[in-house]
Amino acid sequence: MITQLPGIQPEIAIAAIPKDERVWVPQATNVWFRPLLLNTVTGSWCNLLRVRKSGVLSRHIHPSWVTGYVIKGAWRYLEHEWVASQGSFVYEPPGEIHRLVVDEAAGAQEMITFFNIHGAMIYLDEQGNTTGYEDVFTKIAMCRQHYTDVGLGADYVDQFVR
Repeated sequence: MITQLPGIQPEIAIAAIPKDERVWVPQATNVWFRPLLLNTVTGSWCNLLRVRKSGVLSRHIHPSWVTGYVIKGAWRYLEHEWVASQGSFVYEPPGEIHRLVVDEAAGAQEMITFFNIHGAMIYLDEQGNTTGYEDVFTKIAMCRQHYTDVGLGADYVDQFVR
């Protein structure tokens, strides 16, 4: 038997793609995320992002780096020529402004991608003005509200918080 050391948080070992659709948290029209790790110490989070039916993730910038791995489907950034398809690894440098889209040009109508996000997502209008943001704490709040609304309970998200 392994003894848990004081102060060490327990591991997380779960099925990444849930069988229960209620675990997916709505983020925008045709866009959902599934939390996997919400790290309040580092301000980072890992999640699956699912986009369906030509969904778009609003124009945003990250002050720190982001990595992703495409599990299903394909997507692209409106600002780039490349397409991230199933099996692709993506690195997003800090400071780049982009809009993620799933559409016919990407060759898919749905995607699921694992993202590891450090810091925040800052949403911008076309003039570069901040219109909103998401960080690990707003993600936790979104989860608490959604899980309450769908009957899982606000504390359902606690299993992902470290």
